[in-house]
Formats: sequence, structure tokens, C-alpha cells
Amino acid sequence: MVETNRIEHKERLTDHLEKEVVAFLNYLGGGIIYLGIAKDGSVVGVENADQVQLQIKDRLRNNISPSCLGLFDVVLEQREGVSVIKIIVASGAERPYYIKKYGMSERGAFIRTGSASEPMSAHMIETLFAKRTRNSIGKIKSPRQDLSFEQLRIYYDAAGKTLNEQFAKNLELLNDDTVYNYVAYLMADNNTTSVKVARYNGRDRVDLIQSNEYGFCSLIKATKQVLDRIEVENKTLTKITSKEREERRLWDAVALREAVINAIVHNDYTYELAPKFEFFDDRMEITSYGGLPEGMTQGEFFDGVSIPRSKEIMRIFRDMELVEQLGSGVPRILRAYAKECFQFSTNYIRMSFPIHRGIEPVGVNEGLNEGLNEGLNEGLKSLLFAITNNPGVKVKDLASILDFRPIKTIERQISQLIERKLIERRGSKKTGGYFIKEE
Repeated sequence: MVETNRIEHKERLTDHLEKEVVAFLNYLGGGIIYLGIAKDGSVVGVENADQVQLQIKDRLRNNISPSCLGLFDVVLEQREGVSVIKIIVASGAERPYYIKKYGMSERGAFIRTGSASEPMSAHMIETLFAKRTRNSIGKIKSPRQDLSFEQLRIYYDAAGKTLNEQFAKNLELLNDDTVYNYVAYLMADNNTTSVKVARYNGRDRVDLIQSNEYGFCSLIKATKQVLDRIEVENKTLTKITSKEREERRLWDAVALREAVINAIVHNDYTYELAPKFEFFDDRMEITSYGGLPEGMTQGEFFDGVSIPRSKEIMRIFRDMELVEQLGSGVPRILRAYAKECFQFSTNYIRMSFPIHRGIEPVGVNEGLNEGLNEGLNEGLKSLLFAITNNPGVKVKDLASILDFRPIKTIERQISQLIERKLIERRGSKKTGGYFIKEE
């Protein structure tokens, strides 16, 4: 491994750490610093690595301005039998960043040029300062100031962390140390932010059959509720052949979780809109508001370059271990889905994940698998699966099983399945129900 514009090697922790981190904060795309690797790429390791990690976090927290909390990750790795410290630095939205004791000057502000960290000129500093993001939610005043954070405290306690009396300041939920900002509003027990999860019958947005809202509470609680709901939707499917039984979920679980969290963390809440999650017969769509961060290309996005829209939200989600490492989400998604699943707009990013084909829900027998290849649409398939897994089921119960699909639609689809000789009704009109037709 050699040094590049985004990779810096250091044998040990030195007085120049802040300089290197500032250079990456000011560089579009950020970078990675390895402690315990020499300039020639040889691994030398770091002694007392746990203590060194604490020193790094403390120095970056206290010696760089504006605050870079949420914009860096410190990770311990093992290489060739020794400890190496990996410092992941994201590009910040409040450039120029600088070393506090030298101020916003050529002595304090640096930028990455090739494999070196160079002082920024006065002109460059002035230009970046003029373009600095001032409408980030960390700068916007909360519409309410009577906020409570019991839910946030509960989640921090569950994660083995304690929020002390200074938590609002430490988590950067305040403007000027006195006024709650919009991040505080999103993390509060009560707010007006709601994440929508919808299900449609078919492949378009014409026939809405179920709509739920998760929100009006801490964004952490809403996120966990959405993850739980999507876990339920991500059913296990099976394909039975003469040789084996193959089971698989509708969507790749790891990629789907990353996509959900990515959408919530990187959503632009200045639109006063939360991400939305939609299920169709053939796919799931996730829409996050706000396009790519200014200056970021699609190629950099797919490479995992991280420019957090809100470093404050990113930090809290990392404290909750909902986010692992900066820039790790998109590469995980791409392990399971192609780049073509992403759609980019000036105002939003949409991810569309197709349902796995060639396998059916658990419980479907071989003969039924054969029948499903005869041109059934997704609505008929889902009804057939529901009857397979619930022998003797009644129409009113099918409506609940199928996410409150209209009864008239179910009755029409039942008639079609009876005509195809795939199901039959048994028993009296009052007590009978529907079964898979026996061969």
C-alpha cells in the first residue's frame, strides 16, 4: 500500500496529526491516515494502541475548528501480527477547517495536494469561507425549545453510554450553547417528523393498500421502528427441486439495512421531509431527499467517499452502533445490488431493489411451484401463497394477511385462481374456507 491523495502513512503519533486531519477535512472526499505503517508501506505497528486511540480522539475533538465530531472514525486493525490504527476522515461541509491555536490562517488551514498536506493560501481560505454551508440543520434553530430527550437517554443507556448534564452541548444539539438546533428537534421525544412506509398492489403507485407512519418521536426510535417493519416485510422464500431446498429472503438483509440507515442519516431535513420506503409487487424503493453533496460525483459516491450532510446525526447514529465506519454503507449495498439500482436527482436519491426471482415463499410445494410459472401476476401469487400457508382461510382473514388488500380485489382474484384450478373452497358458506386444490 502506497501513499496517495487519500492515504497517509505515519509510523507513530506525532505533533502533525491535526495538520493531516485538517487537510483531509478540507479535501473533497476526505482520506485515511494509518498509524503504524511506514512511508515505504512496511508495517511497524503501534504500541499501547488503546491509549493512543484515546489521545487521537481527544486531540481532534479539542484542537480543530469548526468541530469535526462525527467526521472522523478511529479503528484498530491487526496487520502482520501487530496493531495498526486507521483514522477515517470525511470531507466536512463547514470548510475551511483549521488548527485552533493558529486560527483561520495559512499556518492553521491545510489541504491535501497529491500525497502531501499543503498550507492553504489566504485567497483559498476566503473562497471556502464564503461558500461555507450555513443552512445545515446544526445551524438552524429548532422550531420548539421545550424539548425532552428521555427516548435518547434510554437508547444511550442500552448502548452502554450515559448522557450527562452536558449532553446537549457534547452532542452539539445547541446553537451558541443556549438554543436547541434542528438536530435536537429531530432527536427529541416529540416532533413533527414522520417516516412513511407504504405498500402498493401492483407495480405503480395507483393502488395504495397500506400506509404507516413511524415518527413524531426521536429519530433513533423511528429508525428502529422502520428497521423492524422492513425486517417483517423481508420474508424468507424457498425453491424446492428434486435435489435440494434453497431458501433466500426477498432482499439481501445486510444491503437493505445499510440502505435504510443511509437514507435516514444522509437525508436533507432542511426540506422538512423524512425519507420514504415503498413496497411494490416486484421491488422496494427507498427515497432520500437532497441530491449528492455539492462537488461529489456519482463515481465518488459509489467508491464510498463520505461527506455527511449532518455530522451531528452521523455521530449519534455511530454512538448507537447503527453506523459502523464512515463510507462503508454504499460499498455494502453494491455487494448485493448493481449501480443501476440508484437513481440520482437534484432533489433526491432513490434506491430500487428488485425482489429475488426463481424462489417462492416457504411452504409452497413442488406442484405449486410448477403452477406459478404459468403466468400468474404478483397479486395472484401473493394470494396463492397466503392460502398455501393458511389452509381453510376466509376472505376477511386474507384481507388482513395481505396488508388490508380490498376484499373486492381478493374475491376477484380468488375467482381467477379457482378458474385456473389452483384453489378450491371447502365446507359450508358460514364455516368453510379456501384450500390449495389437490391433484
